[in-house]
Amino acid sequence: MDKNARIYIAGHRGMVGSAIIRALTKEGFTNLVTRTSSDLDLRQQASVLEFFKQEKPDFVFLAAAKVGGIQANNTYRAEFLYDNLMIAVNIIDAAHKHNVKKLLFLGSSCIYPKMAEQPMKESALLTGPLEHTNEPYAIAKIAGIKLCQEYRNQYNCNFISAMPTNLYGPNDNYDLNNSHVLPALIRKFHEAKLENKPTVEVWGSGSPKREFLHVDDLAEACLFLMDNYEGLEHVNLGSGEEVSILELAQLIKKTVGYKGELVFDSSKPDGTPRKLMDVSKLKTLGWKYSIDLEPGIKSVYDLYVNQSIQKS
Repeated sequence: MDKNARIYIAGHRGMVGSAIIRALTKEGFTNLVTRTSSDLDLRQQASVLEFFKQEKPDFVFLAAAKVGGIQANNTYRAEFLYDNLMIAVNIIDAAHKHNVKKLLFLGSSCIYPKMAEQPMKESALLTGPLEHTNEPYAIAKIAGIKLCQEYRNQYNCNFISAMPTNLYGPNDNYDLNNSHVLPALIRKFHEAKLENKPTVEVWGSGSPKREFLHVDDLAEACLFLMDNYEGLEHVNLGSGEEVSILELAQLIKKTVGYKGELVFDSSKPDGTPRKLMDVSKLKTLGWKYSIDLEPGIKSVYDLYVNQSIQKS
């Protein structure tokens, strides 16, 4: 990408989009195009087409999505399927119609079958049933991958896809009703510490294993792929490292300085038993993560505390 290239970041206020903005700015890109959801409803085809006609972006990072944790995914199933389908379809089609040079579509590790062989290779896509709780979101993301591939096959569009693992970092969502596990635990332990609560409840058994990647690493990987990858197949973006939910909870408890006890509620769903990305393809291309989990969580917790102080 040329430093003067016109770059549209869809979803720039979200955790991923804002990290991509930071990474682009750090590298000296200045011609960045953004729109808030109130200014541009990405679910509306006519509005998206008009936006592309007016702005004429050279490159597109498609990071916009309706996202949430197990509870939100399982409660608002219709919205998660419809909204994410429409966002992907409208932007990818508009990018084709308005001759975008290159587009990167971002999905999620939940595209893989619930019982996929671990670590999950890119080739595991569509080889088995999905995890029920986030199936609508996964189906929308799979559709985005396939749309990029077919626009490439039929029209020679330079559209690529990348599937991040579980992410954390600045601008994460800490709402306990629809956040992911890592930010939810940070908030739970922090509030329990302030209120001197004797216990903190954690959903599930604690046995599922998860992989986490700091969103600033993810953004660097996205820029790397824009410059170095032209393939048809999607690329896994992750650390290749995993921890159990129990180990994650213990690490966050230590980081927060909470002295009480952990209580696991096994009546709550665990989700997929294990989700570890095979990132050998990404490593072969020449990229590896740099922010380890423990210092990454500490930096995120420090930011969360500072923001909480500013709000109070």
